[in-house]
Amino acid sequence: MGIVLSALLRGLSPWREYKICMVGLDNAGKTSILYRMSLGLSELVRTYPTIGSNVEQLEIKNVRLRVWDLGGQEDLRNTWSLHFMDTKALIMVVDSTDFERVDLAREELHRVLESEELQEAAVLVFANKQDQRNCMGIAELTDALRLDRITTQKWRIQPSSAVSGEGLKEGFAWIVESLRGT
Repeated sequence: MGIVLSALLRGLSPWREYKICMVGLDNAGKTSILYRMSLGLSELVRTYPTIGSNVEQLEIKNVRLRVWDLGGQEDLRNTWSLHFMDTKALIMVVDSTDFERVDLAREELHRVLESEELQEAAVLVFANKQDQRNCMGIAELTDALRLDRITTQKWRIQPSSAVSGEGLKEGFAWIVESLRGT
């Protein structure tokens, strides 16, 4: 009875709820982005490498996003796919200043996109650290990540800065609009 009542009340709620997974190499800025958005702070919160995952809930335009921030260290990347069940959107955070590892970021992005659970997921790439000197521009990063090869999922690359907050709201708004269209 409780399950039926819970499902009925959920159906009457104006809120829609979706699971989002956020991945990226270590030090890309995933946790900084998530905390800036979930805490609504105007300043950056000092973070530490994520061991395992963080989960925060964001509420945007009557949509609740349960965002899973998955640790990006090499030994944790193989566990990302364990979290993909019921994922409606994937966020890949890329450090736009990390020229040495952009090929690795591309490989990891395309590897996770092969996951059966993500075949219909919207894909947002945050080109983070755009506020830094000598960062890769959006066109350069789009080419380096070979985003044109993503043909089965809807995708967008969003310039961003976890430090200033620039581009974060726009990226999450795109996810919300993409999810509403499904």
